[in-house]
Amino acid sequence: MRRALIDPAALSSNVEALRAKAPAEHTLVVVKANGYGHGAVTAARAALAGGADWLGVADVTEALELREAGVTAPLLAWLHSASENFTAAVEAGVTIGASTSNQLDALALCDSPSVHLKVDSGLGRNGIGREERREFFELAARLHHAGSIRIDGVMSHLAGTSRASDLSQAEEFENALSMLAELGVTPEIRHLAASAGAIEHPSLRYDMVRFGISTYGLAAAEHSPELGLTPVMTLESEIIQVKRLRPGDGVSYNHTWVAAEDTTVALVPLGYADGIPRSASGRAEVALNGQRFPVVGRIAMDQMVIDLGGHPAALGDTVTVWGDPESGAPSADEWADWAGTIGYEIVTRVGHRVPRIVL
Repeated sequence: MRRALIDPAALSSNVEALRAKAPAEHTLVVVKANGYGHGAVTAARAALAGGADWLGVADVTEALELREAGVTAPLLAWLHSASENFTAAVEAGVTIGASTSNQLDALALCDSPSVHLKVDSGLGRNGIGREERREFFELAARLHHAGSIRIDGVMSHLAGTSRASDLSQAEEFENALSMLAELGVTPEIRHLAASAGAIEHPSLRYDMVRFGISTYGLAAAEHSPELGLTPVMTLESEIIQVKRLRPGDGVSYNHTWVAAEDTTVALVPLGYADGIPRSASGRAEVALNGQRFPVVGRIAMDQMVIDLGGHPAALGDTVTVWGDPESGAPSADEWADWAGTIGYEIVTRVGHRVPRIVL
């Protein structure tokens, strides 16, 4: 009745295209948030098959889930609770992104953990700030030289505000690297650029680039379509009811849409509990039998209604909510426009009752 079709071959192909467009010594593919809603293990294996040699997740729990599934590739996790216990992750060979002194202290209790220091170069989120940087780096250097931790990398993240902003952040990143070098630490892996930054700024690729949303075939930069990336997820459902409406008949809560003439509508069992954004009500479209039809009325928790006009449809007909626009279906990025958000949110919010079917 509802399903998300996941194409790992498309993901592998996307990684190959991205590596050709933005080459670096190392390629990290981000598979956090259950692989951006696509399935973390499926995404991880497909990314490695496409040539990635690192994987990235947000937290230790996500990292250990991959290890338990048999994924052995280098793995980086960078977002942690204030009282995180890193023992299990370090024992599993997970590299830890550290942003605070208390994280360094906790890591020093483990057995020779691999650490990437995370610097806030201007995004204003996760990462050590400018005012605390010297003290943080001095502690990290002491622990590194004592053999308590291994500083194998330094990382940051671009805000993507403008080219000038990105280059300013790169300068701040360089200042951080220089400060570390003064303390006798020269990590092997420096990484700053994610999908858009890696594509747009060759000088910012350093030793590793991190590909996130582009891996899944969604837009990360204005010229992403030139790369020929293929959406990895196709969200489908089916028609479970067809009915005729007369002029003046309303659809869904508050009758925000009322039929202006005789028409046929169809019920599709997907709603905001499945990740369909309610804010796209009255603007979105879906594909049915090679044509697009509008979603009318308010999208509800479990269902939405499409206006077929005079076109025929039968119970059980497949409805493509989003997928590859080459097939005529709307893309997740189009749904993002209709909902006033970004493609990242559209695919990551697909609910747990929608089975992921790997092709």
